[in-house]
Amino acid sequence: MTMKYVIIVPDGAADNPQACFGGKTVLEAAETPNMDKIAMDGRQGICRTVPAAMTPGSDVAMMSLLGYDPAKYYTGRAPIEAVAQNIPLGPDDWVFRCNLATTADNKMMDHSAGHISTKEASVLINELDKAISLDSVAFYTGVSYRHLCVIKGQDFSKVVTQPPHDFIGEKLSKILPRGKNSEFLNTLIAKSVQLFENHPINKVRRDLGENPVTTIWLWGQGQRASMERFEKKYGKKGAAITAVDLVRGLAKLIGFDLINVAGATGYLDTNFAGKGEAAIEALDKYDIVLVHIEAPDEAGHSGNPYHKKQAIESIDKFIVGPVYEALQTYSQYRILVMPDHPTPVEERCHIGEPVPFALAGYGIKGILKKPFCERNSFESGFEIKNGPDLMEYLIKV
Repeated sequence: MTMKYVIIVPDGAADNPQACFGGKTVLEAAETPNMDKIAMDGRQGICRTVPAAMTPGSDVAMMSLLGYDPAKYYTGRAPIEAVAQNIPLGPDDWVFRCNLATTADNKMMDHSAGHISTKEASVLINELDKAISLDSVAFYTGVSYRHLCVIKGQDFSKVVTQPPHDFIGEKLSKILPRGKNSEFLNTLIAKSVQLFENHPINKVRRDLGENPVTTIWLWGQGQRASMERFEKKYGKKGAAITAVDLVRGLAKLIGFDLINVAGATGYLDTNFAGKGEAAIEALDKYDIVLVHIEAPDEAGHSGNPYHKKQAIESIDKFIVGPVYEALQTYSQYRILVMPDHPTPVEERCHIGEPVPFALAGYGIKGILKKPFCERNSFESGFEIKNGPDLMEYLIKV
């Protein structure tokens, strides 16, 4: 029988010790009997998913986790999301991630404008596209605060931009785009400020006590992406379950099928149980199934350890547990649980430190019979220094 593989990614779940949890990390404080069982049935360790010279984003980390060297394949975050949205890019086009954000007192206050709804966001993005009215610029609506902007006819290879979620509370003057042709980007940002200032949607949001959309934020730029197909590289047919365009784009680039789950939002209110059920059903058809859950990362960016703990516990109960049980009906299987990167609630941003992982299944022998957490994973002494090597270990060892 063909080996079955499942990779479960609680995005950004790794963290630092928290005073509110008596010096435990969120993973240590959370009730995770199923992750603990995987760690003790098999083995746990640490993996560096972000190369030292690269920015610690989910784009780089997820690419590495999926077994691809970012130094070879990475062209920017936005091109990956463009694939998810089926936006065709010409060889000279540049695409930028376009957040709807909240600023105040010349500082970045909220990278997501209160996790604005897609319905509201669509109105704002469409009106901005009409207001800019340039043949060389096009805006595309994504999900919630996450959108894209494609610009033709300019070279942005020397532009430096900053991810807004990593600079909450920072002065805008320090993080606005800079470098050759950045003036054009800053003009687009300024025009969005003018358009959004007295927009009816923002009036309603302010009346409801919700964060208004004060600006777009352009970052994560790049040009057309391409990657080797996973089935060619590793000999396995795969599928992905995620609510996030970044992961959807990566999945499409490597030839994974996408499985949509009703109620999958990327937040704490996501359909955890539905994702677990979809993964179990997919095992009949696919060799490898990726389940990505964004909620812990969003809680980390919000600086909320309690929401992060709740998200991790829901992942353990509704996804890890049922999937691990279902896998055991197959004669040969392996399951891997690991965050892509840490998103500490105190920093409220991604960091490039190694992440813990737990791996169990056919041929995997235990090292340390202790619960799954950062501390125990480090104590195991099992370290993958080059992120893509973990996929090689998962599939080929």
